[in-house]
Amino acid sequence: MSRARPNLLLQLLLCLSLLLAFAAAADPLSYCKCTCGSASIIIPLDHDDPKALTCLDCNRSFCRSSNINICDGKKEEEISTSCFQRDSVKDEAVVLIFISATVVLLIYAAVKPWVSAWLDPQARTYEQLPTR
Repeated sequence: MSRARPNLLLQLLLCLSLLLAFAAAADPLSYCKCTCGSASIIIPLDHDDPKALTCLDCNRSFCRSSNINICDGKKEEEISTSCFQRDSVKDEAVVLIFISATVVLLIYAAVKPWVSAWLDPQARTYEQLPTR
């Protein structure tokens, strides 16, 4: 068995995990925070809906039309909005990839002496030293 085979499998596993992480991190969920006077509410902007809302839709008229009672009777100047992302999947993917890569490298460093000896049969043979 050649030495390139374990390295190829390791590289293939790394590429597959990166592709999965990027696919999961492609569409983070956004939230719209509507503040009316001293009360506020956070409304998720659902990305699974075909008529998905974006941060551009997070405005005063959105807060008024969202069937929330905190904005009833408030003036337009008393309503403020902000759009944000919380618990981004991209951030979680970066942390997960870092931890996974660290664990894989530690395991590889721990088992490397045994794997090297198993793959190289000449490393297991001993020659007797000449006596004087």
